[in-house]
Amino acid sequence: MLKICVQTEFRLREESAVEWTSPNLVAAAVAVLLAVVAGLSWKPFRTRLKAREVRRGVALFRLQREQLEAKFFDLARIQGKPRGLRWLDCEWHSRTTFARDRHSGLLTAFVAVDISFEAVKGGDMEDVEAVGTIREAAAVFHYRHGRWGTGGRPLFNMNPEDAVIRLRGQFEPVSVDGATM
Repeated sequence: MLKICVQTEFRLREESAVEWTSPNLVAAAVAVLLAVVAGLSWKPFRTRLKAREVRRGVALFRLQREQLEAKFFDLARIQGKPRGLRWLDCEWHSRTTFARDRHSGLLTAFVAVDISFEAVKGGDMEDVEAVGTIREAAAVFHYRHGRWGTGGRPLFNMNPEDAVIRLRGQFEPVSVDGATM
């Protein structure tokens, strides 16, 4: 009885074994080679895709910039920050720095802007002389799913280049038109 079990088990092993004939070896070698090539070419392919996304995002930003600036102003004014001040005007400058969020990969634009305020009547800032001082800031815009948007968030007391440098733990500059910005 023991002899029969051994023979049956041997037959099962024999039937389930893969035959490594020449066509099977060639197919396996091709599969391994394709996997290696795909692994080696993935990073350059991904880099090209990111560069293409940056070019597309920058071009779209340039087309929509005026609308985005108006949206920024409207959103920032509604937020009521800084407290006790009312937004009067934004003077936009051409200086723009593009960067990518290191964690999310989100493309971000920092735009130079000078912001004017006035004190809210009856508020704490009404008698403060510095209220009329024009404030330098970097306006923040984000590119997500093929669209630019903003939360109306200024980074006060810094220009776009300073913003990327000060926030280098969160953002990395991206190359635009052949130059890192």
